[in-house]
Amino acid sequence: MSALVSVILHNFLSFLAIMSIIVFLHEFGHFIVARLCKVRVLEFSIGFGKKLFGITDKHGTEWQIRLLPFGGFVKMYGDRNMASLPNSDQSIELKSAKDAFINKNVYQRIAIVIAGPVANFLSAIVILTMLFKVYGMQQTSTLIDKVLENSPAQIANIKINDQILAINNKKMQTFADVANFIAISTEKELIFTILRDNQTIDVAVKPILQEKKNYFDEVHKARFVGIGSSHTQTITFSWLVSFKQGIIETYDLSATILLGVKQLLFGQRSITEINGPVKIAKYSGKTVQYGMVAVLWFVALISVNLGIMNLLPVPVLDGGHLLYYVLEAIFGKPIPMKIQEFGNKLGVSFLFFLMLMATYNDITSFFKI
Repeated sequence: MSALVSVILHNFLSFLAIMSIIVFLHEFGHFIVARLCKVRVLEFSIGFGKKLFGITDKHGTEWQIRLLPFGGFVKMYGDRNMASLPNSDQSIELKSAKDAFINKNVYQRIAIVIAGPVANFLSAIVILTMLFKVYGMQQTSTLIDKVLENSPAQIANIKINDQILAINNKKMQTFADVANFIAISTEKELIFTILRDNQTIDVAVKPILQEKKNYFDEVHKARFVGIGSSHTQTITFSWLVSFKQGIIETYDLSATILLGVKQLLFGQRSITEINGPVKIAKYSGKTVQYGMVAVLWFVALISVNLGIMNLLPVPVLDGGHLLYYVLEAIFGKPIPMKIQEFGNKLGVSFLFFLMLMATYNDITSFFKI
């Protein structure tokens, strides 16, 4: 077996394992709340396309594995398709069925729809809580002990032993906060609030783009100012504090993802930064090589991504259904079916475009392994 085939197979199997776990957690959120609301669940599927195999439980739910491992779905009684549109066959039996999804009140439907993304966030919190408790958390001080020559920081007159208090009025707790803020910012000039010789001063720094390697040894362009800190310590937590840190980290990841989406929508970031299944498979394979801790961090990160993306108000996604049901709760009647069907067609077209773009980006970067 050639080295390239071996890498591809390793990446694919890693992707399959990691994504199956994340998709299962998401769909199980829908499933368990549907069961609590006494909705009959017909299918619980991991993947799309042709069914490979399935087993039926005592409640009549068929648990399936399908050919294409790029998602999953829970099909409930009364659904016509995976987009959860009501069945067009409005028979007397369906209209009177108490266990049909469409016959549940709007608040139960909202609970079922939102349960998938919530399951992703809760999964991330649980994983991060365990990691913080078992391994602690490394924190690096914002006290600068390295300023590179001819870097934007040196040009701006930032000095060794300066302590960064804030950037653009956002408080910086750790050097990781500093690095993340610089990476995701799009402003041409950043205002560093510095503590120097017991005095607070503001310094304007203009980041530049520079090639660097990321966690997966990929070379990419990133915003750079040329500072560093080596004042690092590992902090251990109790279970309660670990849980709190898990919530904070999940919130911070969510905020960063939403900021990235906003920047894409407003043209502040290039659409070439969108990644698809090939890139995720590549990252999955590399993450597995780094060990279980890296895998768990990656699962938490992708789980939060899936939760956020599914909450976007795009028809076909959970967020689109949620929008319909919220409007129904406000106006007291369902959104007309023709509008829902038209919205779903737009949603499918939008997602298809994103998939094409992501796949193109993946292919262009695939051989940079």
